[in-house]
Amino acid sequence: MLRSRFLTVLILLSTLTATAQNLPVLDQNPTSLHWYRLTTPHFRVLYPVGFDSTAQRTAKRLESLYEPTSASLEKQPRRISVLLQNQTTNSNGFVTLFPRRSEFFAAPPQDPGLAGTLDWLDLLAVHEYRHVVQNDKALQGYGRVLYSLLGNTGLELPLLTVPDWFAEGDAVSNETLLSTSGRGRIPNFDLGMRANLLAGKRFDYPKAVGGSFRDNVPNHYVLGYFLTTYLKRTYGPDVWSRVLNRNYHRFPWPFAFSASINDETKLKTEGLYRKTMDDLTETWQKQQEGLAITPTTSFPVEAEKQLAQRPVFTSYQHPQLLTDSTVLCVKSGLGDTPRLVILTKNGREKTISVQGFPNDPDYLSATASKACWIEFGYDPRWGQRIYSNIRVLDFKTGKLTRLTHRARYTAVALSPDNTKLVVVENTDRYKTHLLVLDAHTGEIQKTVPNPDNDFYQHPRWQDDNKTIVTVSLKNGQKTIQSIDTESNKHIDLLPRVNENISHPQPWGNYVLYNSPRSGIDNIYAVDTRSKQVFQVTSRPLAAYHATVSPSGARVAFEDFVSTGYRIADMALNPTTWKPVTEPTQEQTVRYFGPLVNLEPGAARGRRILSQPPGSANPGGADSLPALASYTPTRFRRLANAVNVYSWGPTVGSTGQALSVGISSQDLLSTTQISVGYTYNQSERAGNAYALLSYQGLYPIIDLSFQHGTRSTSLYIDKVVPVDSLRTDRWQYDQLTAGFRLPLQLTNSKYIQGISLSAYYNYLHVTGYDLPYRFITEVGAAGSLNALTYGFSYSHLLRQSKRDVAPRWGQTLSANYRTTPFGGKLTGEQWGVQANVFFPGLAKHHSIRLRAGYQQQAQGTYRFSAIVFYPRGQLYVSDDQIKAGSVEYRLPIADTHWSLGRWLYVQRIKAGGFYDLANGQTVAEVRDIYGRLRGYETQRHAYQTTGIDVSFVFNALRLRTPFEAGFRTIYNLTTREWLIQPLVIDIGF
Repeated sequence: MLRSRFLTVLILLSTLTATAQNLPVLDQNPTSLHWYRLTTPHFRVLYPVGFDSTAQRTAKRLESLYEPTSASLEKQPRRISVLLQNQTTNSNGFVTLFPRRSEFFAAPPQDPGLAGTLDWLDLLAVHEYRHVVQNDKALQGYGRVLYSLLGNTGLELPLLTVPDWFAEGDAVSNETLLSTSGRGRIPNFDLGMRANLLAGKRFDYPKAVGGSFRDNVPNHYVLGYFLTTYLKRTYGPDVWSRVLNRNYHRFPWPFAFSASINDETKLKTEGLYRKTMDDLTETWQKQQEGLAITPTTSFPVEAEKQLAQRPVFTSYQHPQLLTDSTVLCVKSGLGDTPRLVILTKNGREKTISVQGFPNDPDYLSATASKACWIEFGYDPRWGQRIYSNIRVLDFKTGKLTRLTHRARYTAVALSPDNTKLVVVENTDRYKTHLLVLDAHTGEIQKTVPNPDNDFYQHPRWQDDNKTIVTVSLKNGQKTIQSIDTESNKHIDLLPRVNENISHPQPWGNYVLYNSPRSGIDNIYAVDTRSKQVFQVTSRPLAAYHATVSPSGARVAFEDFVSTGYRIADMALNPTTWKPVTEPTQEQTVRYFGPLVNLEPGAARGRRILSQPPGSANPGGADSLPALASYTPTRFRRLANAVNVYSWGPTVGSTGQALSVGISSQDLLSTTQISVGYTYNQSERAGNAYALLSYQGLYPIIDLSFQHGTRSTSLYIDKVVPVDSLRTDRWQYDQLTAGFRLPLQLTNSKYIQGISLSAYYNYLHVTGYDLPYRFITEVGAAGSLNALTYGFSYSHLLRQSKRDVAPRWGQTLSANYRTTPFGGKLTGEQWGVQANVFFPGLAKHHSIRLRAGYQQQAQGTYRFSAIVFYPRGQLYVSDDQIKAGSVEYRLPIADTHWSLGRWLYVQRIKAGGFYDLANGQTVAEVRDIYGRLRGYETQRHAYQTTGIDVSFVFNALRLRTPFEAGFRTIYNLTTREWLIQPLVIDIGF
C-alpha cells in the first residue's frame, strides 16, 4: 500500500517533443482549500486549513525521527516538503522526485495487516521518510555529478540501479525495528510467502521479482523485507549502507547492485535470495512442528484453472453465514475482480453482484436478506478528493443501492433487524467517529461520543440491535469494546495491550476475534462475563474473519492455502476451545532477531514513538528535549507556482530528439512549466519551447509556444518522371492556448469518464521558398489560425490482471477543427469514432468493434486524421472517410521463462484484426495547360488484416513489465505483406 517508487524519466520526456503537447493531468485539491506551512529544521510540512493540530503533531514526530530513521544508512537528508492530504479516504503515502516531496494521505486504514497497532501518521513518518534517506544516499559518486547536471532527473539514474524490493523492504524493516509494530511483526504480511515455501513452491529469483499471471508471487515489500533483513542479520546492520556506497561509485551497468552486494558478502542477488529462502523455510517449518490442527470442512469453490488443471490464484474472503450450509463471501484474484458470491455445501457457486472499487476490501456485513460494504466515490474533477460510500444489496430484489454520497465512511455493519447501520467515519480533521445510521435512508441517528479519539475498527452489532462490539486502538494498544449506543456506556472486554487484534464477532456471551498471539493469526474468543480468553482455531497458516450461522451451530472463517483464501467451517462448540492461561504475549516469528537491539537508531525510535509527539523522552544520554510548537505561515499557490526540479539535457522517448531545458511543478500539483530547446535529428532542425499548464481551476488552462526551424523535401514538378526533389528550411512560430476539462465519473464496476477541450492554434511560417507545399503544411501561405474542439467519453468494465482488454464497454470521441478567422489557409474537419467491447469465446478474451466517420471540407489546408486508419496503410486525406475495424485479443500462454539474468517472459498474447476504410474526394480535372475542365469523384477503398503477437516480459531483473512483439499485416488492397515491430507497453 505505501508506494514510493518514483515517476520515471520517460514520463517526463514524452511531453517534450517538437510539436505542441499537453502536460499530464495531475491530482489536485479544490481551489477553495487554503494551505499552510510549518517550517522545522529538516522539514516543510504543508497542510490544509483546519488541520493545524495534526500538522503540529506530524511535524514534531518527523523532526524527532530525523536522526533515528537515517542512522543505519549513514545519511542525513536535505530538508524536504511533506504534504498532509486530508480530502481523500484512500490510505496511502509516497515519496517522489518529480518534484521532490512526500505526501501522507491522512485516512487511517481498516486493514489491520497494514498499520498494526501504530498510529497511521506515525507509520507514514517512519516508513516514507526512510525513502527520503534512500534517495539522498544516491547523492554521492556519479549520482552527485548527474544531479548537478540534470537535477532530479539525473538522480533517478543511480536510483534505477537499485531494485525496488530494496527500497520497500528496507522501509518495512525500518518501520518494524523503530516501532513496536510494523509489518515485519504482522503474520498476515508474510502469509503468501510462508504458504508458498511450506507447500514447496519456491519460485526462482526472476519470478519472485517479476511476478506471475497464474501464481501468488509475494510483492516487493515482502520479498524486500526478508532479503534486506537476512543480509543485516548475517553481515551487520550497516551492510546496506556499505553496499549502496559501493553501488554509487561503480559504473551504472544493469547488475551493479548485485556486484556491490557480492563485494561485501560474496553473494550476488540470486545467492542472497536462495540463502534467505532456505532460512525462511527452516524457520517456518519449525513453527509448524507440534501444531495441533483444528479439523474443518471447506466449502467447494469454482476457482479458475489453466491447462493441466493448474490452479490460478483465487481467494474467497470475508464470509457471512446465511444458513448452516450457505455462505456469502467476496471472490477475487488474478482472474476475477471483487464480486459477491454464494457458496453452498453441495458445490454450487453463484455470483450475485460484482463490486466496484471497495475501500479496504477486508470487511463485509450481511444478514439473511441484505449485504453492505464500502466503495470509493470519486470527485468528478479533484483527484485528491476521494470519498467512501455505503453500498447496500437487497438479495430478494437484486437492487444495489448507493446509500450515501460524498461520505467518509471506512467500515459499515448492518444490524440483525436490518434497520440500522454502524459506520466508522474518518473525518478530514483526523478524527474517528462511530455513527449509527438509518439503514433505509442513510441519515445519521446517533454519534457515539469519542472524547479521546480512539481509532475504531470492524464494528459489529450484537443481537439486541443496540450494542456494538468494536476494536479500539489508542496509544499503540488495542482492546475490544462493547458500546451501548443508547446509554453510551463503554466496556473494555480485554486489557489494552500491544496485540494486533481485529474482526470481532459477537455470539451469545462470547465475542470471537482475530489475534496473532500464537505466532499464527487465529480465531480467539473472550467470555464477556468472566473475561476468560479461549483459542478457537489452530490452523497451519491463518484463520480470519469468523462468522456464526443464524442457528449458532456453525462457525465459518477464512482459511489460507498457497492457491488463495478458502472458506472453512466447523461446529461451534465452546467445550472444545483451549483456554488461554499465560499472560498476553504474542509469539509471532521475529525474523529480525537481534537487529531490534543492534540496528542504529532503532531503540531511540521506539522510545520516540512510545511518547506523545514533541514531549521529552525518558531520561538518559539518548533522551530528547520537548519540542515547541512551530509557527504556521500561509502557503499560497501562485506565490509558489515555480518549483524547478530538473534541468539540463534529456533524450526523448522517441529516440529522435534531444532536449535541453528545465521542468517545474509546484508542490500542490497545480502549475507545470517546461522550458527548453529540442533538436530533432531526423530533420536536423530544432525549436525552443515553453509549456505551461495551470490546473488549479475547474477547467485546466494550457498554453504553449514554440519557435524554431523545420525542414522538408518535395518534388516541385508535375511531369512524369518526377525527378526535381528540392529541400527547404524555414522558421516557424506556434502558439497554442486553450482548456480541457477531464471528469472522473466512476461509481460502479465500470470506469467512466468524460473529457472536453477547446484550443486555439496559431502557426506562422517565414522563409519558405518552395513553389509548392504539402497540404498539411503552412508553407508560403504565411500563417494558420485554427480552433479545435474535442469530446470523449469512456465506460469500460474494470479488468482483472489476466484480462487482455476490456470485456464490456464503450468509448466515443468527437472532434471539430476549423479556420474561422479567414486568411490564405482555410479548412474544416469533423469526425467521430466509437469502440464497443464484448467478451470473447473464453474468460479473458475480448472483441473490439470500432467505427469512425471523418469529413473534411474543401480548402487550402488539411488537418491530420481523426479516425483510426487501417494498420499498414498510409493515410490518404479524403474529403470523407468511413473506417471500421474488428479485433479479437486473447492470452496464449502464461509462461515463466528465464533467459539468464537478461530476460524473464511472463506471458504470450495474440490478437487478430481486420481493418477497412472507404474514402471519397471531389477532385479538379485540368487539361495539360492547367485549365479547369470539371470535377470528378475519386473513391479509395483499403482493407488490411493481420495478427499481433506480443510478449509480457521483465528485462535486467527489473520488476517493471514491458510488452513488445511483432505485427504481421496483409494488405488486401495491394496484396502485400508487411511485418512491423510492436511496442505496446514500456512499463512506466
